[in-house]
Amino acid sequence: MAALNLRQPPPEDEWVHTYLKLLPQWKTLALSHQSMIPISISRVNQFDAARLDIEMSAMLKEQLVKVFSLMKPGMLFQYEPELDAFLEFLIWRFSIWVDKPTPGNALMDLRYRDERAMESRGKVRTGLEGPGLTIALKIWYCIATVGGQYTWARIQSFSAFRRWGDSEQRPLARRAWILIQRVEGLYKAASFGNLLIFLYTGRFRNLIERVLQARLVYGSPNMNRAVSFEYMNRQLVWNEFSEMLLLLLPLLNSSSVKKFLSPFSKDKSSSSKVDDDTCPICQAIPTIPFLSLPCQHRYCYYCLRTRCAAAPSFRCPRCGEPVVAMQRHGSLASNTNPNQ
Repeated sequence: MAALNLRQPPPEDEWVHTYLKLLPQWKTLALSHQSMIPISISRVNQFDAARLDIEMSAMLKEQLVKVFSLMKPGMLFQYEPELDAFLEFLIWRFSIWVDKPTPGNALMDLRYRDERAMESRGKVRTGLEGPGLTIALKIWYCIATVGGQYTWARIQSFSAFRRWGDSEQRPLARRAWILIQRVEGLYKAASFGNLLIFLYTGRFRNLIERVLQARLVYGSPNMNRAVSFEYMNRQLVWNEFSEMLLLLLPLLNSSSVKKFLSPFSKDKSSSSKVDDDTCPICQAIPTIPFLSLPCQHRYCYYCLRTRCAAAPSFRCPRCGEPVVAMQRHGSLASNTNPNQ
């Protein structure tokens, strides 16, 4: 009984003191559970997404060119910047504008997130949450990508057509050309710097994304990579192989190759009977016919000029004599050195 009498009931406000004492620890524990889990978006996925978007645009362009292939040749070449801008606008309209990823981003399980909204929101659970781009950011993205690329392509084509760089007598055009070159150099330098920062941090793969604070994050945490590395490696190999061929083909002398392969040809009788009215290079009726001197064989102007420019010791495929000059067919003008 004496032991029971020694127990005193706690004061009525003891729970208040205990609550105030444990409140800071509870807040610290709650904030620790809400801290952001650091994530790293694969840089390879981001680069592959950009490459896939370029391939998608090129594929759409190829299909559109086939539609107009039966019309006037070269008609679409004059409006190629407009065609590229139109295709880029279509991709933007049916992807980013309606809060959907681009085809390349969808294959890589990526989407755009407004990074400014994440900074103002504070700490979150993971790095995958966050709202998409606002309407203003979508419009600015379209202006920068579609409008910016189209405007720059038109400025370059117009300045090259007007020959601003060669106009010594027009100082204003010359200054505009120098300004264009400096702006292009600054943009390339800034893009290279942004690339180095991207390789280090993994955020904002180009300048437009960095300025707009549009970051690529994963759209779904459980979705695997849609395109395997084996497929991407095969695409890279074929791409580099085609670029190497485009680089080497203009340097090859087709007549020398044909002469080297002529002993291995099966049909030697047909190869010896060559029509003198056709160009020896393209085997077609010469357009703007020119004569090779001194052998007087007819060629297309562009065929003969490009072969002579590629190989200073170019020999006529028909007679094997070296071509030292060229003259327009039916003209009494003086001879022209083809290497000039």
